[in-house]
Amino acid sequence: MGRSLKKGDFVDPKLIKKVMKVKSLPRDEWEKHPIKTWSRDSTITPEMIGLVFEVHNGKQFIKIKVIEDMVGHRLGEFAPTRKFIRHGGKAARELERKLAAGSSQK
Repeated sequence: MGRSLKKGDFVDPKLIKKVMKVKSLPRDEWEKHPIKTWSRDSTITPEMIGLVFEVHNGKQFIKIKVIEDMVGHRLGEFAPTRKFIRHGGKAARELERKLAAGSSQK
């Protein structure tokens, strides 16, 4: 269920202050000053387009450059918290060995 229209989108007040501070700089300086945030639940607004954010994923900060298509989404959607290694087991290792052996013969 979404958030009430009466309330509007959630954006952390501290994050808004940081955005306005970086927006006051010349446009070519925006990428040099990424905004570091832990607020994964903040919604991306049109004012954030072109800015670079470093969003915390629980372990490290993931660098994200906001583009027009991201407006309305949350910052946390672009910084995954889990790293997918691969599915596997014995069958997957056998297949991997066959592929490695086939590519080395060519």
